[in-house]
Amino acid sequence: MSRLKLTVIALLVVLVTSFSILLSIGSDIYRDKPPIPEAFTDAQGQVLFSQHDIERGQLVWRSMGGHQLGSIWGHGSYVAPDWTADWLHREANAWLDISAKKTYGTDFASLSRSEQAGLEQAMREDLRHNSLVGEEHIQIPLSATRIEAIHEVQRHYDALFGDDPALTQLRDQYAMKEGTIPDAERREQLSAFLFWGAWAAITERPGTDHTYTNNWPYDPQLGNTPTSSNIVWSILSIVTLIAGIGALVWHHASGKEEHLPEPAKQDPLLSLRPTPSQKAVGKYFFTAIGLFLLQILLGGITAHYSVEGQAFYGIPLSEILPYSVTRTWHTQLAVFWIATAWLGTGLYIAPALSGYEPKYQRLGVNVLWAALVVVVLGSMAGEWLGVQQYFDLDTNFLFGHQGYEYVDLGRVWQILLLAGLMIWLTLVTAAIRPALKVRNDMTPVTWVLYASCVAIGLLYGAGLFMGKHTNLAIAEYWRWWVVHLWVEGFFETFATSVIALVLVRLGLIRARSANGAVMFATAIFLTGGLIGTLHHLYFTGTTTSVIAWGAIFSALEVVPLALIGFEAVESYRMRKAAPWMQRYHWAIMFFVATAFWNLVGAGMLGFLINPPIALYFIQGLNTTATHGHAAFMGVYGMLGMGLMLVCLRGLSNQLVWNDKLLKGAFWTLNLGLAAMVFMSLLPVGLTQFFAVLENGYWFARSPEVLHSARVEFLVWMRVVGDVIFSIGGLLMGAFLLSLLRQLVTKRVTGGRPVTA
Repeated sequence: MSRLKLTVIALLVVLVTSFSILLSIGSDIYRDKPPIPEAFTDAQGQVLFSQHDIERGQLVWRSMGGHQLGSIWGHGSYVAPDWTADWLHREANAWLDISAKKTYGTDFASLSRSEQAGLEQAMREDLRHNSLVGEEHIQIPLSATRIEAIHEVQRHYDALFGDDPALTQLRDQYAMKEGTIPDAERREQLSAFLFWGAWAAITERPGTDHTYTNNWPYDPQLGNTPTSSNIVWSILSIVTLIAGIGALVWHHASGKEEHLPEPAKQDPLLSLRPTPSQKAVGKYFFTAIGLFLLQILLGGITAHYSVEGQAFYGIPLSEILPYSVTRTWHTQLAVFWIATAWLGTGLYIAPALSGYEPKYQRLGVNVLWAALVVVVLGSMAGEWLGVQQYFDLDTNFLFGHQGYEYVDLGRVWQILLLAGLMIWLTLVTAAIRPALKVRNDMTPVTWVLYASCVAIGLLYGAGLFMGKHTNLAIAEYWRWWVVHLWVEGFFETFATSVIALVLVRLGLIRARSANGAVMFATAIFLTGGLIGTLHHLYFTGTTTSVIAWGAIFSALEVVPLALIGFEAVESYRMRKAAPWMQRYHWAIMFFVATAFWNLVGAGMLGFLINPPIALYFIQGLNTTATHGHAAFMGVYGMLGMGLMLVCLRGLSNQLVWNDKLLKGAFWTLNLGLAAMVFMSLLPVGLTQFFAVLENGYWFARSPEVLHSARVEFLVWMRVVGDVIFSIGGLLMGAFLLSLLRQLVTKRVTGGRPVTA
């Protein structure tokens, strides 16, 4: 059996096995999720919070921005507190003070160490004990002291999410607008949901000595410390990483090296005439850069809110554009502009591979573009209206803000986006079908490309499994199917295939070599990438099996990145393979940048937060933002830029490219991103890491740390990177405008335009 057939079989085995494991673990999460009881009660059965209160409170949380205003179980934004850790810390302090006054007649801080230790032990026994009663009609009785403490915390949150003048400074530090939730009933329901999240994080799972969230967040006073599984599987993940890198190096060293082919004397793509549908794709790339520039602007505003929570250089902007809205748009536009560039690439590449232009293909491309614009603008408007509390809770779910990061858009917009992806898949299928029937060295790569298109179209639908009242543990499971498998998984497989096909078409690599390399890289990537999704779910109400699977396979995600330097060097050399390659110089340089950030952003900074013991302490700190910016923009953003330039080269053969603008854009985007990450985000994250170890997770997310002189200085240092990066975005926009001006001139002078 040939090596290629073995690789194909291995890839199929990986896919079937990995999805089987993911679905099996999903069934475990459904079965063992933290329960939402029929009621939390006092000893006499008087209801404190009902199931209805908790479920409506979850909708309130989603309507105010959900993950975009603070976090729950460590997932969300970074300026406001993690509400789980904050609630637990405040409840514990209230419990201790109430008990101290009842027992000793004074507050807790005035007691001796031995008296404090005794009360802390009693507090841990009260809070950690699982008093769940019943199997069908679940009720959870709480102690009188705890209920009194809960009421105290509830009063604080009622004032915080309202407009109590006494907490104006705290709201400013949290980047919350005044009257975040104007309705008193909604604030009461929100407290029920936040309490339930905290209850799951401090209550021991039946039959174990750890909580539903595997003892997260770290708070020694409450007895939340790392579990043995957390430590053991972290060590084994590092061993797996070393073993995987060793095996990959061995394989690479033993492989037969093939010399690159002799490049053609002239650009093989120069003589190709764009089809009508390919010409229509041009608007996708202009739209992508427009969305990119808007994302940069919103990113600057969002970052500024970290130091001036309710204003932008003195302008009270938060009343119109609160932090939860600007961050929603910033993160969502990152997905939108990169996806637009990649979807445009798919629509351009499919006819190029087959040489076939289906009937009505151009119309389909134009209709899809219009649909995407409607979804982008409509979802953004809905999110603003939702956060401003103009919708009732049910309408907000449909048209407003769903509250889950990267899946923020209302359910109707979410369905419309999925429909758009189905249209895209239909268009790609119609155009690429003839190429799938051809049998040559590139057939397997073409099929991998098409399979990734199918996965991109279908996997976004995983987000629809999160319903209006879905338990948060289950919602997180499906959310990460979208974020990790859709964005971080099959889009990368798609990109790897496209790059290989382009380089083969240019005559820079042999078809057989590209074929084997793509199949092998895809098999290796998916080996860790699919099950590695679970590293996002260590502390989201899942069992310890998730820690075991996630730790091992997220380590394997990093393995292919160990040799990424070879890919970068090979790509860099190709820019001078032939004189005509100068036309593709900056496209290839963006591919080189992708390789660099794959190693640094996805590899090094990704593994910084992947092992369970590391993520236990730093989940939801700025270390997460460090990895997110370096990997998302560095890998997917730079790759989107490179793919866009390859397509634009084919669309603008008769136009003059301004390489100075591209050179400036390339270097300022990369230098700006590096400055942003290493001068601001990473130092802030490390500062918070020390704060966690010294005082507990709640402290690292508190104003005492985030608004300390050191952290505010580091946040201001981000301006350097932001400005440089913004210049890069403007230069890329200027480059596209230079092409557009030439097109307009051609039309005015009677020349034939090359795009529609």
